[in-house]
Amino acid sequence: MNLRVGDLVEVRGEEEILATLDERGELESLPFMPEMLRFCGRRMTVHKVAHKLCDTISRSGMRRMERAVHLTGARCGGEAHGGCQTACSLYWKEAWLKRVDPDTPEPTAEPAAEPAAEPIPQPAPEPERRLLPLLEVNTRSGVDTYSCQATELLRAAPACLPFRDVRQYVTDVRTGNAGTLQVARTFLVGLFNRFQDLSKKVLPRRLWIRKGLRWGFVEGRAGRMTPTAELGLKPGELVRIKSKDEILATLNDDLLNRGLGFEEEMARYCGRTARVRARVERCLDEKTGLLLSMKSPCIVLDDLVCEGVYNANCPREFVPFWREIWLERVE
Repeated sequence: MNLRVGDLVEVRGEEEILATLDERGELESLPFMPEMLRFCGRRMTVHKVAHKLCDTISRSGMRRMERAVHLTGARCGGEAHGGCQTACSLYWKEAWLKRVDPDTPEPTAEPAAEPAAEPIPQPAPEPERRLLPLLEVNTRSGVDTYSCQATELLRAAPACLPFRDVRQYVTDVRTGNAGTLQVARTFLVGLFNRFQDLSKKVLPRRLWIRKGLRWGFVEGRAGRMTPTAELGLKPGELVRIKSKDEILATLNDDLLNRGLGFEEEMARYCGRTARVRARVERCLDEKTGLLLSMKSPCIVLDDLVCEGVYNANCPREFVPFWREIWLERVE
């Protein structure tokens, strides 16, 4: 369909979409989930073209996705996955969409037709197509595990996308995912990070640049035991993200605070003010499919997502989780 950012599309009806799915409820190994049904029949705009994604399961780098987009405002609510609060941006295959001319008026409901005098013979129904089973029992551990788009992404995007493949950057610009300057900056950041990784392997420590850290220069300073704090934040409250130095003082060598990671992309928001959107208590582990309950709830902030600036312009736009110790109230 050669979709671009800003294009108007209409999500096909439930029956049309189910007709594209295999016996696992998937198209090209990408599941269509129950949380997506509420968008059927709606007109929406393309937010990002999902031609690639970052691998957060095996950490293999970027991977290539075919014929898929993200739509504005279409995030998973987790209703069919134990109340998962990760709020992933949903993937939509082009076969589940149809292009709409912006000048075409919205369709109106047609009046019900008069019943025919005699019953009209109906064709035999096709075998029922089902969605991917969401909850399964792991035969080894006996623990319930979930399946969703995030847990199946390695199958849906099996091919790795090397950093040196310049076609991905051309596609970023052509589709409107990113501007030319943004793509150039991202490419230079990628080159720098690869130099840093290589220098730590082959150069003596005294020749490392900024201790061999990747761009963003995030380094934990708290040692093994990381501090914690509870503010009791509630949705709607205004907070300020603490300075980078204050947050680094709460991280261990693996950039974790009580098991929750802080990344270079998040450091870009230090000092910014935002409103609390939700307290996160449950999330799905992409690697295992287990529904995790957090010992210490995390915070999600309005309008802050991972923009992929330091990661090849990845269009997934994860919603970062914030520890309360990284935030401060704004009275």
